[in-house]
Amino acid sequence: MIGPLAIGLTAVVAAIGLLHLAWGLGLRWPGTDEASLAALVVGRTRGGRMPSRPLTVLVAAAILAAAGLVLAVSAPGLPTGLFGLALAGYIAVDLVFLARGVAGFVPAVWRYAEGTPFHRLNQLYYSPLCLLIAAGFTANLFFR
Repeated sequence: MIGPLAIGLTAVVAAIGLLHLAWGLGLRWPGTDEASLAALVVGRTRGGRMPSRPLTVLVAAAILAAAGLVLAVSAPGLPTGLFGLALAGYIAVDLVFLARGVAGFVPAVWRYAEGTPFHRLNQLYYSPLCLLIAAGFTANLFFR
């Protein structure tokens, strides 16, 4: 049986992945247009444009795959070889979320975004959420 931590973690990561997918497909929320969305979720970009559709969809797919890895590692009965592969991916994703979360508090990394709504939102929400997700991935290994 998959535990509540794994279910919650999967739901949060999948929601983030689906939001990225929606952006890749043209959703402009929480902005009102491409420039305002970019200012909120990317920072300062050339011409106030969002990253390309293929890149955004690729990021969405990677995040959704991360949600799938939570289920794969948490589900009982996965064959040993597949479990080892899923676990390796799971640990890699955990480290990516940890690095992204820590990077949010390294001023040099986000200097390009100073003065944008993203800069403030990154420090208040995006980076702490990544750290919380990384902690959830780690905790899930011990409480699965």
